[in-house]
Amino acid sequence: MTEAVQIPTPPPRQQKRIKRDIDGWLILDKPVGMTSTHAVAVVKRAFQAKKAGHAGTLDPLASGILPIALGEATKTVPYVMDGRKAYRFTVRWGVETDTDDAEGREIATADLRPDRAAIEAILPKFTGALMQTPPKFSALKIQGQRAYDLARDGEEVVLEPRPIEVKRLTLTAMPDADNAEFEAECGKGTYVRALARDIGRALGTRGHVVALRRTAVGPFIEQRAVVVDQLPQTEEGAAPTLSTLQPVVAALVDVPSVMVSRADASRLARGQAVIMRGRDAPIVGGWLAVMAEGRLVALAEAIEGELCPRRIFRLNGPPNA
Repeated sequence: MTEAVQIPTPPPRQQKRIKRDIDGWLILDKPVGMTSTHAVAVVKRAFQAKKAGHAGTLDPLASGILPIALGEATKTVPYVMDGRKAYRFTVRWGVETDTDDAEGREIATADLRPDRAAIEAILPKFTGALMQTPPKFSALKIQGQRAYDLARDGEEVVLEPRPIEVKRLTLTAMPDADNAEFEAECGKGTYVRALARDIGRALGTRGHVVALRRTAVGPFIEQRAVVVDQLPQTEEGAAPTLSTLQPVVAALVDVPSVMVSRADASRLARGQAVIMRGRDAPIVGGWLAVMAEGRLVALAEAIEGELCPRRIFRLNGPPNA
């Protein structure tokens, strides 16, 4: 008699994770040690969102404001990235590293420790319109490859100076001779690590960033930020709570807005231009946020009395969501 062969039961198939059309901005207070890419993945999973992206990389060693766009909010990312950014950071004097922060390898040292008077005297030279050479360990691309990948492989990385703007730079504290704390408000493309490096050299010493926190990005500030532990803890299949999200239109505070009727909103949604007459006609040209019944309909360009849609928004949820 042939002994029956027991066929193992296959493991149950994992249920496909639900993905939802979620639109809005989540202002994450990113912790130290987390990459910006990982932060986006965590938020995307928490909200079961189909689409997500961030508005400005924040280094793993930095903490603070990382605006994460969900769904239709991704169309407004450039408006946030072009906005001002504010930071608090600490510079350690006497050592320069190849990454310009505490993660890097020491490449130069100096014995001089600047006093408060010397630091404050030199700060005006680092305020206003400047040319800045980005750190070799940065996300900038050289012939299609990230600079930090080339640097890690030991290749020579040469980055050209770029124009930046530092709107405000203040020395806030000197806890000891080796460290100085600053606050800065900068325009797009500014590297705080490079700022610390260049200030150190200008003072006749060396310096690198040992602590960095971003406190604002465009209209988004740390008082409205959400920590990882506050993200939705949703059971499988249930809809996430959206109370922590800010509306898509929150990214457009610096863009003039115009109201249109439901009929005009429908035309814009089909990609058709709308003629604005009388008191409804926009006073200014350029880009406008077009609203209808409390909803963001489109980003349009006003040209000779016409609203020409450039970005169409199909938002889910309540008005301004």
